[in-house]
Amino acid sequence: MRTRHAVLASLAALALTIPASAAFAADGVGKSGTQLGPDEIGRSQNVEHLTNLPSSGPLAGATGTDLAFQDNLAFVGNYNGFVVYDVTVPASPRMVTQVSCPGSQNDVTVSGTLLYLSTDSSRSDDSCQSVPQPATEKSSWEGIKIFDISDVANPRYIKSVETACGSHTHSLIPGSKVDYLYVSSYSPNATFPDCQPPHDSISIVEVPKKQPTSAKVVATPNLFPDGGYTNTSGCHDITVNPARKIAAGACMGDGIILDIKDPVAPKVIDRVRDTTNFAFWHSATFNNAGTKVVFTDELGGGGAATCNATIGPNRGANGIYDLSQDRKLTFRSYYKIPRHQFDSENCVAHNGSLIPVKGRDVMVQSWYMGGTSFWDFTDSDHPREIGYFERGPAGPAGGGGGTWSSYYYNGHVYSSDLGKGFDVLKITDADLSRAATVKMDQLNVQTQPIYSVK
Repeated sequence: MRTRHAVLASLAALALTIPASAAFAADGVGKSGTQLGPDEIGRSQNVEHLTNLPSSGPLAGATGTDLAFQDNLAFVGNYNGFVVYDVTVPASPRMVTQVSCPGSQNDVTVSGTLLYLSTDSSRSDDSCQSVPQPATEKSSWEGIKIFDISDVANPRYIKSVETACGSHTHSLIPGSKVDYLYVSSYSPNATFPDCQPPHDSISIVEVPKKQPTSAKVVATPNLFPDGGYTNTSGCHDITVNPARKIAAGACMGDGIILDIKDPVAPKVIDRVRDTTNFAFWHSATFNNAGTKVVFTDELGGGGAATCNATIGPNRGANGIYDLSQDRKLTFRSYYKIPRHQFDSENCVAHNGSLIPVKGRDVMVQSWYMGGTSFWDFTDSDHPREIGYFERGPAGPAGGGGGTWSSYYYNGHVYSSDLGKGFDVLKITDADLSRAATVKMDQLNVQTQPIYSVK
């Protein structure tokens, strides 16, 4: 199997060497970007920062990653495992448990009593006691880990499934009897026995709900029989929309729309490229009506300073595409945060989710050290920021890297910072207040629901 992504490894090393702290500098309402001092908080008037919980215990200092939600619980991935928080009172989250299980990135999804965890760094074996091992060794392991969370305070590791090139991310298609996981991975190498080029496919893992220990890879469909723009190196992320039986894939050099009527045989039905401004197709989000897709470009892999005048507004940005009834994509515009950051701050488009508002397309999104942006793309040609929260360059409080994921769930925004832990935000914009009436009992953001907005 292959080694972890070099850029994220460097960020992880930074986070491990600088202790996190909740003692941040003063709150600067109206200040942002290069106006902020080290660790100073800047925010728009309509965004409140309710709390921050630094990582602690055996997971202290390791890089925070993705989030998933179920009932009043938030599951937060971490390069060293995952943490479960009770967010019944969002302003005062309570840690329920933390599980030590090293293996980047530890992207996480939940489905009833099961939790799925992605491992995308070459390990000595599939256990939670594994250590790094070169991907050039055949015995090395990467893939999906499955936990039983029927007792959420005591998660139990029950099954592993090895997948080609590991599992950088995975997307859950839930079912009453069977869950399917679309496993995205990339960067094959002829010296890696378990990650050989060409790697133009995804792995599909089938998990019988009543017998999860029978989980296995049931298909490895080839999405790019012609090789793809980046010469068959894999997909980074796929967002599924189960109700509409479609998915949007961000596959390195290509953005694709998939027909997933048969979940074990997805078919590419449209494909777009942007050879002018996009460097790395990273992730995708549908609007609630299913008439648009936002693709993100992770220029620099998350480790570069791209939110400055030199890079400009169209690179390291989001690309907004209209999606027709016959599932064809048409480019409309770019969106990038309008707040220039210091050249010492890694900043680029990253993970976000919709805010469920009737008649509008509004999203909250992480931008690493560019912070959390609230933005409106109702007019596909003229997207605009409507709120933000960010911190200045990492100072004595430490924890460099910025926010990995910012997701809206039941009235609040939860953010996983690479170094500073778990943040809870609230947007107080009156025009968005009815979004809080949309209540969910589960959210895996890459399994996109259709919200019943009011």
